[in-house]
Amino acid sequence: MIEMKKTIQIAIFASGAGSNAKKIIDYFKNSECIKIRLIVCNNPKAGVVDIAFQEDIPILLIERGHFFRGDAYISTLKEKEINFIVLAGFLWKIPQSLVAAYPNKIINIHPALLPKYGGKGMYGHFVHESVIANGEKESGITIHYVNEYFDEGSPIFQATCPVLPTDTPDTLAARIHELEHIHFAKVIESIV
Repeated sequence: MIEMKKTIQIAIFASGAGSNAKKIIDYFKNSECIKIRLIVCNNPKAGVVDIAFQEDIPILLIERGHFFRGDAYISTLKEKEINFIVLAGFLWKIPQSLVAAYPNKIINIHPALLPKYGGKGMYGHFVHESVIANGEKESGITIHYVNEYFDEGSPIFQATCPVLPTDTPDTLAARIHELEHIHFAKVIESIV
C-alpha cells in the first residue's frame, strides 16, 4: 500500500512590507508537500497585501476585536485547512486560544538572539537600537515556537552576525534581514 503524504497548508501572518513572506512564498512555490495557502494581515496598507495579490494567494484581513476577543479567526483557519502558521513580521501577540488550537504549529522569527532583546515592544528598529546601545558584539535571529508570551516559546534555530563598531540600526538591520532571508524558509521546511 502506498502512503500518501499530506500537503502542509501554511498561513503566513504579517503586518508590514512582507520581505520574509515573499522569500517563503518563492521558496515553496514549486513544493509538492508545502503550500502557502493564506496571508493573514492586520494592516490593509501593508506591502504583504500587494505581494499576496501578485502571487494569487488569498488574504485574510483581520480586525483587532475579533482577533483578541472573538475566536481569533480559528474557524476561518480551520475552514481553509491551515495546518501550520508562520509569523513573519506580525506585530500582534497571538491569543492563547490560537496557540491552543495550533500547539507547536506556530513559529515566529525574531531579529535578535533570544532570550535577549525580546518581549513586548522589542521589534525591528527598537531591537537593533538596544543591541547597539548595550555594546553587544553579536546579534542575529531566533526562530522559535510561539506560546502565550512574547518571544518566550522554545527556540528552534539561531544564526549570528557581528555587530560592528560603525553599525547603525539600519546597517545592522540589513545584516539581520540577510540572515532571515537565508534561513527562515529552510527552517520551516525542516520542521514541517
